[in-house]
Amino acid sequence: MIKIYDTMTRNLRDFVPLEEGKVKMYVCGPTVYNYIHVGNARSVVAFDTIRRYFEYKGYDVTYVSNFTDVDDKIIKGALEAGMTTKAFSDKFIAAFMEDVKALGVKPASKNPRVIDYMSDIMDFIEVLIDKGYAYASEGDVYFRVEKAPNYGKLANKTLEELEVGASGRVDEETSRKENPLDFALWKKAKAGEVSWESPWGAGRPGWHIECSVMATEILGDTIDIHGGGSDLEFPHHTNEIAQSEAKTGKTFANYWMHNGFVNVDNEKMSKSLGNFVTVHDLLESVDGQILRFFLSTQHYRKPINFTEKALHDAKANLKYLKNTYLLPVKEDVDTTDLAQFVADFEAAMDDDFNTANGITVIFELAKWINSGHYSEEVKETFAQLLSIFGIVFEEEVLDSDIEALIEKRQLARQNRDFATADKIRDELAEKGIKLLDTKDGVRWTRD
Repeated sequence: MIKIYDTMTRNLRDFVPLEEGKVKMYVCGPTVYNYIHVGNARSVVAFDTIRRYFEYKGYDVTYVSNFTDVDDKIIKGALEAGMTTKAFSDKFIAAFMEDVKALGVKPASKNPRVIDYMSDIMDFIEVLIDKGYAYASEGDVYFRVEKAPNYGKLANKTLEELEVGASGRVDEETSRKENPLDFALWKKAKAGEVSWESPWGAGRPGWHIECSVMATEILGDTIDIHGGGSDLEFPHHTNEIAQSEAKTGKTFANYWMHNGFVNVDNEKMSKSLGNFVTVHDLLESVDGQILRFFLSTQHYRKPINFTEKALHDAKANLKYLKNTYLLPVKEDVDTTDLAQFVADFEAAMDDDFNTANGITVIFELAKWINSGHYSEEVKETFAQLLSIFGIVFEEEVLDSDIEALIEKRQLARQNRDFATADKIRDELAEKGIKLLDTKDGVRWTRD
């Protein structure tokens, strides 16, 4: 049985879906004002891998990940670019889709956008006001945090601790609130901003309300899994829980999952440190599959350190797996141990999707394959396990002139003309073809 570390309870829990054989997942997507960075990609890759493993285990997964396309940074960026906010968001949504495709990420079941849910957002807020959980103030609408039971539990914070931290807060917005901790559900429009007409005047949604509305509208009042980066535990996911459960009276998500940060050369990635790395730029020099593989080598909850050496190692290790996959298959191979490799792999992944241990098993399987245990069945299983990490190797076909050179070299070796054979080997190496003479004949790999 799959066990998931649930951030809410801070325990490993057996995964029991709402509906047998099905999984409803909602993963917070990007705010589309720029190209995604490596930290964003880590979250996308982690939850794509989790989704793929559920599907490998036979679950029907509905995977929803949103685009926040209404935001202060989007408004600012669009004004600076002389574009509408929609056109500005469209540009970076298209870039996101291109980048994650290069990382081997499966398309989501649905990618909702905030601008398509404005009427639903207003309806949601009106219910909260009617139930006494929210109030209008000078064109804004705020959620009453004190009415939410166990507020802050997800992030291991108490309401009392948060109130102490907010007690000295004094600004224009705070003056409109009943409590400094209350958060915005609707924001009054500023001059020149994009806005929508609402019962409280022209404005736009607060950040937190968006995901609650899209998740419940698409997946229902209660979902199986809600995921995102660990930086979203508070306040974003905390506020999602408060407003969703206030409206529906039901548990919002049965399992909360959060991935760890990406550091760059052992330092937190930030623009101020000059180590901010976008996937868009990185893909100009690094193959997407290599980046994907690197991001998969660490357990999703742990931080991962992005370095040139780590990428180099990922490239070398991926090449080894590719060369293993492209080995010629044999008949009458003893595959007795294959079932144990599969069992070990599933044991690792069932333990909160431990990709680090899962990949270790895959390398042990590759070593066993290279020792002479490669049949069509083994190849199919190897490919299936690799695909959980978004790794798909294409069969390679040599050009006819390359094949002719290999045959010519083989003939030279048979005639003990080693000087000619070595010359041809060097010529092939210049073309990126490496030869390996084995007891089963010559093998080639492409550097």
